[in-house]
Amino acid sequence: MLSPSSAVHRVTGRARPVSATLPPLPVRLVMLRALCGGAGRFVRPCRQLGSLRYRPQRGLPLQHSPDVPPAVGRWLLACSGAVAGAVVLGGVTRLTESGLSMVDWHLVKEMKPPRTQQEWEAEFQKYQQFPEFKILNRDMTLTEFKFIWYMEYSHRMWGRVVGLAYILPAAYFWRKGWLSRPMKGRVLALCGLVCFQGLLGWYMVKSGLEEKPDSYDIPRVSQYRLAAHLGSALVLYSASLWMGLSLLLPRHQLHETRQLLQLRHFAHGATALIFLTALSGAFVAGLDAGLVYNSFPKMGERWIPDDLLAFSPTLRNIFENPTTVQFDHRILGTASVTAVTALYLFSRKISLPHRTRMAVTSLLAVAWAQVALGISTLLLYVPTPLAATHQSGSLALLSVALWLMSELRRLPK
Repeated sequence: MLSPSSAVHRVTGRARPVSATLPPLPVRLVMLRALCGGAGRFVRPCRQLGSLRYRPQRGLPLQHSPDVPPAVGRWLLACSGAVAGAVVLGGVTRLTESGLSMVDWHLVKEMKPPRTQQEWEAEFQKYQQFPEFKILNRDMTLTEFKFIWYMEYSHRMWGRVVGLAYILPAAYFWRKGWLSRPMKGRVLALCGLVCFQGLLGWYMVKSGLEEKPDSYDIPRVSQYRLAAHLGSALVLYSASLWMGLSLLLPRHQLHETRQLLQLRHFAHGATALIFLTALSGAFVAGLDAGLVYNSFPKMGERWIPDDLLAFSPTLRNIFENPTTVQFDHRILGTASVTAVTALYLFSRKISLPHRTRMAVTSLLAVAWAQVALGISTLLLYVPTPLAATHQSGSLALLSVALWLMSELRRLPK
């Protein structure tokens, strides 16, 4: 009688071990991985009820299916970094009041800056025909004009670099067949959005070049167009960063408990609030609302200022009254840091992987640093370096919030 660990050879009739009838070890490992859910998992044998079973080791992250090469994820992260640079440079351009120095727009022609004295004087004469010079900068010299011109020129050239950073690699990856069908649609949307962003930027600048005979206010771009320009940039940045993180960061094996589901919803809500607060900053910048009440926590001597609803109809105050715009930004900023703090405290009740825990802690630290920057900027009457740092901090806070959302993603079914 043969033992369970042996088998009979068909020709010789002799008993031989079962292991001799199995395929080689590497082939068996591949088969085991396939049976247990894909090559991204590691398995270990465990005997239970007399049979051999394999189960995934706990605590190990699951890799994504290799549908898209990691190079695509790294490219998307690089693109998000380029967009972040454009947002920061645009904020500095706005703070230095340089955005209206270039009074026309040409996709290729304006890439060559003036070189001779005659070319600079001709460019300066064009600027002198528009409201900003007539009302605000009558005493400006050619040297001072060169500074604001180069600020705007740098912002526009960086925008062109961002466009090429999206379009050229996208065409290469498409041609190489590295993009899955869903990814092709997303990449096309990103490329379309970056082109739209350039056109929206010029549409915004045009609003500050228009003559307004009945107004003697300081010429500035429309706060509505500025908010649209910043909002589309934030969408482009967020989408690129999210897609890059989704491709490069493995998903964790998290137990789908009720508390985890609540934490995930909490993170989504906090991220939306952070995005809305950053967008409201465009209205603060567009109306110079940071110079209205330079005190904290009160606005002047009152918690709620008298001119909060000075405009009629009432809805106009939300977008056109500098006092209301600053008040709204304060409320949104306070709500954001409160939500992040509550999220951190709630997360302490849940067992989370180390990387996820690090994302939650980083979000709390960046949120409070951003609040400190905002209050300091307000109390010091909006100095350019501090205000630029505060604007950059909003991007950093949004980035960490997106990172946390990526850490809390569900496993694919």
